[in-house]
Amino acid sequence: MDIGSNIRSIRKRKNWSIQQICERTGLSQGFMSQVENNKTSPSIATLDSIAQALNVPLAFLLLKNEERMHIIRKDERRKTIHGKENFHVEHLSDRGNVRMMLVEMPAGESTEDAHAHAGEEIHFIIQGTIFIEQGEDSATLSTGDSFSWKACVPHYVKNVGDEPAIVLISISIDSESNAY
Repeated sequence: MDIGSNIRSIRKRKNWSIQQICERTGLSQGFMSQVENNKTSPSIATLDSIAQALNVPLAFLLLKNEERMHIIRKDERRKTIHGKENFHVEHLSDRGNVRMMLVEMPAGESTEDAHAHAGEEIHFIIQGTIFIEQGEDSATLSTGDSFSWKACVPHYVKNVGDEPAIVLISISIDSESNAY
């Protein structure tokens, strides 16, 4: 854990000197320097005081680098084509067990058959008209509609419109899955 670097980064972003944060926390400059260089481990109470002075939640100081915000720029997205149906998939982000993707389904295309996989899905139709089916439930949805389902139950999706359908999908999985 790199708490000291987190503190130093926030302090510098605020253009504060070590002296300025020490004035706000009551800590000595020597101690604060040791904290920022990860040469000492402050108590939770001291970390809380530093977090309050920096105006950030205490939990933010405790985040590991891989737990911090992760940005994927539009031109950096991983893009794949899914299956024979040529669904164009843009992988927007993933965090832990949650994935988010933008799927473009050509007009008239569908998943090959009802399929199932681990997890839960939430869909938002950005553009187009799609038919969905899961077990005995089915519906036709259009731009602005949304739906969710447990993905372990076989499901089927078809673009029934005359234009490509664009669907934002978020998938939560408990373990590794090959969903899209």
